[in-house]
Parts: sequence; C-alpha cells; structure tokens
Amino acid sequence: MSTLPAVDSLLNSMADQLRAHLSARQISDPAFVGIHTGGVWIADALHAAVAPEAPMGTLDIAFYRDDFEQHGLPQRVRPSELPFSVDDRHIIVVDDVLMTGRTIRAALNELFDYGRPASVTLVTLIDVDARQLPIRADILGATLALAPGQRVKLSGPTPLQLTLTDAATN
Repeated sequence: MSTLPAVDSLLNSMADQLRAHLSARQISDPAFVGIHTGGVWIADALHAAVAPEAPMGTLDIAFYRDDFEQHGLPQRVRPSELPFSVDDRHIIVVDDVLMTGRTIRAALNELFDYGRPASVTLVTLIDVDARQLPIRADILGATLALAPGQRVKLSGPTPLQLTLTDAATN
C-alpha cells in the first residue's frame, strides 16, 4: 500500500458517522474517553467537532494489558483521568488503530473498574483487520490491508498523520 488516507478527511467522515449514531440511539449527553496516546488525539478532534460541551477523559491501559508480563511496562505511563461518573453514562471510547482488539479489551476492563456505563460506543481511526478478539468498531475511519510485518502508526498531535512502519522497529 503506497498511499495512506488523510487523517483530516477521515475525521470529517467519522464526525458525521458519530453524529448519526448518537442521534439514532437518542444519546444526547455522551462522554468521550480517549486511549493514550493516539486515541486521545482523535478523541480531542471528534469531541470538538461533535459535542464540545460533553465531558472528556483519558485512559492509559498499560496496567490492564494482557501482554504486560511479556513486554514490560511502557516507557511513558500516564494516569487515567475520568473527571465524570461512568455509571449510567453513554461512553464513546476512541482509539487510533484497532488491530488485535487487545487494547480495547484492556480499555473496557479499566472503564468498568470505574463503574457501569449505560453503553459504550467504540470509535477508531484505522482498522487493520488483524483481530485476535471479537471486537469491532461502531464508528470507523478506514480499513487497511497491510503486508505481513507492517504496522500503521498515528503521529501528532499537530499535524495528525499516518505512517507505515516495520513491526520489527516498533
């Protein structure tokens, strides 16, 4: 694959999809939760475009990952910040790249440690369709087919840009 999609155009499409999703489900007071790091950047953009009055939080799922013992602690662990009650709230969880599903599983585990949401909507910029767990995004920017050993990475926050990397260099 030689050309990656422009993040800005994906965000515009995702904002439209998210507005329609919230309207169809009659959700008027959602809360946004971005997964560090790229998910926070995407959540910030969608939050501003769709519901700037809604509360916004962040999750760092480092301690919730099931590969923690294999890979150790990431260099930059940040505290999760959810400055609102999760109980009975419609939560929009945002990540940059959905690959195996393990990051989202970890995010859901952490989110439920804070309380029981009314619903969770998953929003991801890119799906590389390499699932190991049965997790799918409700709102999706694009699906990419990558060559074996390739990964897609979001850099930012300004500008937000997608790049291809070799898995061996990650």
